[in-house]
This record gives sequence, structure tokens and C-alpha cells, in this order.
Amino acid sequence: MSRNQSRIHSLLLRSVQVEPAEVTALLWSFSYFFALLCSYYIVRPMRDEMGILGGVENLQWLFTGTLIAITAAVPLFGWVSSRFPRRRFLPYVYGFFILVMLLFYLLMDEHRATPYVARAFFIWASVFNLFVVSVFWSFMTDIYANNQARRLFGFIAAGGTLGALTGPALTTLLVQPLGARNLLLVSALLLSWAIFCIARLSNWSADNPTNHDTPVTAAENQSLGGGIWAGITLVARSPYLLGICLLMLLFTTLATFLYLMQAQIVRDAFADSAQRTAVFAAIDLTVNGLTLLLQLFLTSRLIKWFGLAMVLAIVPLLLSAGFTLLGIAPVLTVLLVVQVIRRAGNYAIMRPAREMLYVVLTMEEKYKAKNLIDTVVYRTGDAVSAWIYAGMRGLGMNLAGIAMIAIPLALVWAGIAFSLGRQQVKLAEAPCPEEV
Repeated sequence: MSRNQSRIHSLLLRSVQVEPAEVTALLWSFSYFFALLCSYYIVRPMRDEMGILGGVENLQWLFTGTLIAITAAVPLFGWVSSRFPRRRFLPYVYGFFILVMLLFYLLMDEHRATPYVARAFFIWASVFNLFVVSVFWSFMTDIYANNQARRLFGFIAAGGTLGALTGPALTTLLVQPLGARNLLLVSALLLSWAIFCIARLSNWSADNPTNHDTPVTAAENQSLGGGIWAGITLVARSPYLLGICLLMLLFTTLATFLYLMQAQIVRDAFADSAQRTAVFAAIDLTVNGLTLLLQLFLTSRLIKWFGLAMVLAIVPLLLSAGFTLLGIAPVLTVLLVVQVIRRAGNYAIMRPAREMLYVVLTMEEKYKAKNLIDTVVYRTGDAVSAWIYAGMRGLGMNLAGIAMIAIPLALVWAGIAFSLGRQQVKLAEAPCPEEV
């Protein structure tokens, strides 16, 4: 190790337990996730504003459209991953989203998008978010072993959070002088950097075969094989994966309830479109600032102190308390505080811990089954819960009543999360599936 590398290693040790041989991969993973979420968070405030331009009363239709779009995308991903090696199909995924981003750049007007373009953009951005992040974490669970994931995933997630801080900051500063349309080009450039990071990490993976349970040549130079619908059969055969599906459905249901409450209250509180976009960006900045602090200094320590099972249950338990407060006082300030706590807790604690559930699975499960859960199951929860929310509002139920219904759902979510954490530990201690 050179003197510079030694200094970097010593600096990193202040916040993450990284081994010298892991430093290069850790930094490229950090950079990869930074570029990915910076790219998305540039367009996220635009997506939220497009949802309002398309009509708040139509949001449940937009969630349904997102589900249809993502259901159509999953077999395409299955086809690509079945026929091309990891080194090739990962850049193909990101390249596709870059092309679509450039298409929206051509379709958008300088000043205001039409309702149809706004709705299409909302659906595309929702698919973009889930797919690119799902593929990222599939890659991470593939190149890192279980013990590495427990030590490094919190810090890697911080790279995404730093990108998520930078993205809305750029949007807030540049949306007025440049216009939202031109920010799409910046987002596309960042996504291109993520493709370069994939190449560097693939090279590191090939040079460090001792970090893998499967032969590196299989991971780098062979396709996953299987059918385009393999993700469905893999999930259907595994109680463990079915449990993750249920966890995801409960998570998305409660997150959607809060999102729709937020859209309704922000619409009523602010009349100007640019002002609403700035408010959404400010919320993102608050969430991501808190998330970054937690990821750098707390996430890995929580897992070490309390274990994976308890860490997975922390966020739903906090959310049950948050919904209790909303049931008592369903006002803007309380809702935004609960939303910030939920999102920061999810990104800093729940998400890295949830990704660790996949480290103990086979390579095909890490990509195909995980992608199905992260996209179709996720958006199914979004769409169904959006219609449930619309139905409850249509029946005259107020925000306080909806919050009270959410409390027991959060407690069930906590119980399932705890159980899955305990199962992961048992699977990690058992022989790997490839070795059975």
C-alpha cells in the first residue's frame, strides 16, 4: 500500500471499518451511488411538480400507470440479464434511461410542460428511480460478501445521500435561471459517470476472487441464464423472498399514504409552481442532510450493537409513533416532521439493512428476484395503496382517520422486519446456496 493509500485508509477508518484491500472498491461504490442519486434528485422535485401539474386528483392514476410501465419493463430486464454478462447488461440499463431522459429534454417546453408530458414524466421518473437503484444494490450484494456488507453498506449508502443532497441543491439554485428542462442534461451526464464506475468495480471484482463465493469468471463473463420471468418463480418458491415481498408492500403502503398527504397539504399551502418545486427540494435537502450524518456515524454501529433484526424494526416502530401524532394533530408541521423522520430513517437505516437480506442469496435471486420485488412489488404497493387512499378520502375520511388506520400496519411491518433479520443471520451461517 502506498503512502497516499495508507492516508486514505486511515481517514476512512474514522467512520467505517474498511480493510486496505477494500478501499478502492469502497470509493468507487461511493462515487457510483453519489452519481446515481444526484442524477435522480435533480429530477425528483421536477417529478413532484409534474404530479401536481398533471392534477393531484389524478395521482392514483399516475401510480397505476407507473405500475403498468414497470411491469412491462421487468421481463425486458429479465431478457437482457439472461443473455448478457453483468459487465454488459448493467450499462445497458443505465444507457436506456439516459436516452429516455434526452427524449424528454426534446419534448419539454422551455417554460411549462403540457399535462400529458407532465404525467409521462412522472411515470418515467418513478420507474427510473426504482430500476437504477435496484440494479445498483443488486451489484453491491453481488460483489461484496456478507461480512463486508455489514461493515461497508452504511458508508456506501452515504455516497448516495451525498448525491441526494447535491441533486436538489443544484435544482434549487438552477431551476429559476436555467429552467427545469436544461437540468435533464446535467442528470444524464451524472448517469454516464455511473456507467464508468461499474466498469471500475467490475475490474476490482475480477482482481479480488477471494471476496466471492462463486467463481469470478462466471459473474463477469457469463449471463445469468434462466427465463425472462424467472424472478416470479424464484420468489414463489421461497418463503424468505415472500416475506421480503410482504415487508415491501407494507413499506410502500405507508410511504404512499404520507406522500399523498404531503401532496394535498403542499398544494393547499403554496399557489406558485416554482415555489412548490423549491419546497419539495428543501424537504429533500433536510432529509438527506440528516441521512448523511446517520449513515456516516451510526448505521454500521447500530447493526454491530443491536443486530440486523432489531435495526430492521426501528423505522416501522418510529413510524407507528409518527402516525399516532398525525392522528392527534394532522397539520403541515407534524406531517413534514414525520415524513423527514421516515425518509431519513429509511435511507440511513432501513434501506442498507434491507439490502443485506439479499447478500445471502444466489446470484440469480440477487438480480432477478430482487429486481421484481424492488420494482413490480414496490409499485403494486404504491398503486393499490393510492387507490385505497383515494377510496378513504372519497368516503369522507379525514387525514387523522387515515393515520389511525396506518398505526397497526406499521406494527405488523416491524414484526415482519424483525423476523426476516433473524432468518438472514441463519442463512448467513449456513452453507451458501452455490455450495449445497
